[in-house]
Amino acid sequence: MQNTQIKTDEEFFIDPQRCIGCRACEMACAECETNGQTSMIHVDYVDRYISTQTSVQVCMHCEDPACARVCPADAITKDEFGIVHTANTARCISCANCVLACPFGVPKKMEETQIMMKCNMCYDRTSAGKRPMCATVCPSGALWFGKREKIAQMRPNSTPVNTFMFGAQTVRTKVNIMMPAGSTALSVD
Repeated sequence: MQNTQIKTDEEFFIDPQRCIGCRACEMACAECETNGQTSMIHVDYVDRYISTQTSVQVCMHCEDPACARVCPADAITKDEFGIVHTANTARCISCANCVLACPFGVPKKMEETQIMMKCNMCYDRTSAGKRPMCATVCPSGALWFGKREKIAQMRPNSTPVNTFMFGAQTVRTKVNIMMPAGSTALSVD
């Protein structure tokens, strides 16, 4: 497969405070041709017993993806544009190491197909210069794909963050989370 993705300065942004739980992103993701009618994005309740607050979960496309590092079959790859792809069906041995290794809890082992699947940032669309499906349908702007300068204008009280601290481990990602202005990293202890 020849890589034809257009190099762009557009980025993916998640604003967790804006998620309204409508699940439009999940439905749009399932329509993406490469997913086989399975959503690779997930909307979860933060704490369903005390709040209706939801949060969207999408692959963060790590600079040094733990899922790919722990794959004994070398089935998970990251391309030169920073996209971490779903496991290669010819190589995946369904061991679920990637599921356990991801600090964001993103990859899912699809039991019916015995393969790992996860968001690939709508590679079929972004390689043709289009936006990811989820970002085109999100009514609240919780998912947004565009230029950093534009999101700074739209959300002057927020800062995009793509550095995460998991204990002593630092993880940098292609996807940005919108945080209060002045934030530089998100620490998860």
